[in-house]
Amino acid sequence: MDVVEPGTASAVWIAGGLAAVLAVLHLAAPRIRGLPAVPERYTGSFAGGLAVAYVFLHLLPEIAAGNEDVGEALSDVVEPTPLLELAIFVVALTGFTVFYGLERLALHHGDRDAGPDATSGSGPGGGAEPAGVYWLHLIAFMAYNAMITYTMVLRVRTGLWFAVLFTVAMGLHFVLTDRGLAEHYPRRFRAHGRLFLAGSLVFGWILASIAAPTSTLLVALLTAFIGGSTLLNVFKEEVPSNRSSSFLWFAIGLMLYSALLTVITVVEQ
Repeated sequence: MDVVEPGTASAVWIAGGLAAVLAVLHLAAPRIRGLPAVPERYTGSFAGGLAVAYVFLHLLPEIAAGNEDVGEALSDVVEPTPLLELAIFVVALTGFTVFYGLERLALHHGDRDAGPDATSGSGPGGGAEPAGVYWLHLIAFMAYNAMITYTMVLRVRTGLWFAVLFTVAMGLHFVLTDRGLAEHYPRRFRAHGRLFLAGSLVFGWILASIAAPTSTLLVALLTAFIGGSTLLNVFKEEVPSNRSSSFLWFAIGLMLYSALLTVITVVEQ
């Protein structure tokens, strides 16, 4: 079935709507996880299953496809080699490593944020180091969010329904990362962290509306970096040994996303 691609102006506004949805999900994450009729372990597991299906069935193939764009762009500069073919995956590995390092810092220092003097900067719980780790962690997630919405316009133009499905997966993924950040930084993050993260999504879209990415190479590299960090964040939140979770709801989310991806793939062919 032939699908009409949105024009540039339409794609920008559609991407803006999707960015707004992501921003609202960021702000509403605690309420979504705390729905009175559905225990958090069910909502978290459902979101996790959906996010894991997205990683294996959508994200990893997208990164592999982006490797072709990198190879074509560099073929005029250097001779193609097996090592060059790993370039896109090195970018993904970089994204994974950056967020893993930040997670380790948070584990060592983030719990001090909950100390009685955390907001004052004095006493054993409120030194400058925890604040520095918090802002470093938050800024990294803000850059991550901005990259997601900066590439959204091109995603909409290349496949509207894939962009919608991407938004659903990332929105529920934000619900999970919100939980981790709130646990690491219970005072600072709850005070203003969600506003900064939601604002970074809007900033990424504004940047794209002013200077939309036209290079598939740039989008491939940004997607690879997003992919590496998403891999870490998904499995950090979804394969926990110390969380109460539901395999049934995890499987429901996984199968639902897989079915939707299959239907959209058939429709957009």
